[in-house]
Amino acid sequence: MTQAKLGDTVRVHYRGTFTDGTVFDGTIGDEPFELTLGDQKVISGFENAIVGMTVGERKVVKVPPEEAYGKYDKSLLVDIERSHMPEHLDLQLGKLLEFRAQDGSVALVTIRDITEKRVTLDGNHPLAGRELIFEIELVEIVS
Repeated sequence: MTQAKLGDTVRVHYRGTFTDGTVFDGTIGDEPFELTLGDQKVISGFENAIVGMTVGERKVVKVPPEEAYGKYDKSLLVDIERSHMPEHLDLQLGKLLEFRAQDGSVALVTIRDITEKRVTLDGNHPLAGRELIFEIELVEIVS
């Protein structure tokens, strides 16, 4: 049987959960997800799990933070005076904001805390520091 290898375009069904069983993503009941192995468009732990699978094979893998969205980095927490935030901005805990630096680069941050005088922004990916569990089924090797 042919095994999926780097450079192959594959279609997979998957379900991503946290260690407590909470589902955070997946394709069950939807179209399979298509990706090219080695393109690094998905987290390395997910992509590496597919390499070597055969069509119809299913597996469950635990992906540590280092192979997912990285370790949680407390240095990416920033307190900003509330008066420096745009007045029209609807400040809500958990809301994602897009910030543009002077060089034109874009950073996504999450509002982690709001007080009368300060807003705490978190530059970590929302899934940083989390071990993720994926149930994966290789549906097709396209090429």
